[in-house]
Amino acid sequence: MAGGAAKNDQRRLAEVAGLERDRALLGRASTAERVADILRDRITEGYFPPGARLSEESIGGALGVSRNTLREAFRLLTHERLLVHELNRGVFVRVVTVEDLDDIYRVRTLVECAAVRSLGEGPYDEGTTAAIAGIEAAVQAGEAASRDREWQDLSTANIRFHQGIVALAGSPRTDELMRGVLAELRLVFHVMADPRRFHAPYLTRNRQIVEALQAGDAAEAERLLLSYLEDSRSQLSGAYAQHIARD
Repeated sequence: MAGGAAKNDQRRLAEVAGLERDRALLGRASTAERVADILRDRITEGYFPPGARLSEESIGGALGVSRNTLREAFRLLTHERLLVHELNRGVFVRVVTVEDLDDIYRVRTLVECAAVRSLGEGPYDEGTTAAIAGIEAAVQAGEAASRDREWQDLSTANIRFHQGIVALAGSPRTDELMRGVLAELRLVFHVMADPRRFHAPYLTRNRQIVEALQAGDAAEAERLLLSYLEDSRSQLSGAYAQHIARD
């Protein structure tokens, strides 16, 4: 038990040490929002896994920011449902529940399918064509990651694919909404043992969706996307429920 605690302490020190490289990103215009951006990236990359306690002293020292600035960043990320404050214990990376996961997929289905539906029939304007090119780039990145067996890169490419789908709506507010939703979803993937299992099977479906968009067939793309999200939710929700039950 003591050995496990020591390993956890060492891992936490390594995680915080990594933040020192991010300190330069703050520059002279250090703000709570920028600190929140850095911590959000670190959380979604898995440096701070679900359930990890975030130390004000260690993180504030690594980034060179005041306690008040850091607390405001924590507050912002708590509002985004990435962190949770526990009275007399501190701030922790949130552990998503099965109910949360189902709700995340409800939001994804509403937003992503609506973004595709809004396109109508092609041909599309330059802005939409550029957005579809971004989705194509994400698909290609996923295919390359799969060939190289880089499963975390595959996960990142898949998230970018869905961000690209949302970007079709041309709405900064929707982009911001989905940034938080997809970041919360990554908390789920970080506790699953085999990311390949949950991403690789959908590469072909990603390719089918982007090809339908390139052909100007938004109706077919939406049909494929809806089926994709329903199958993904069912598979991930079932596996995650089993994982939570074991823990």
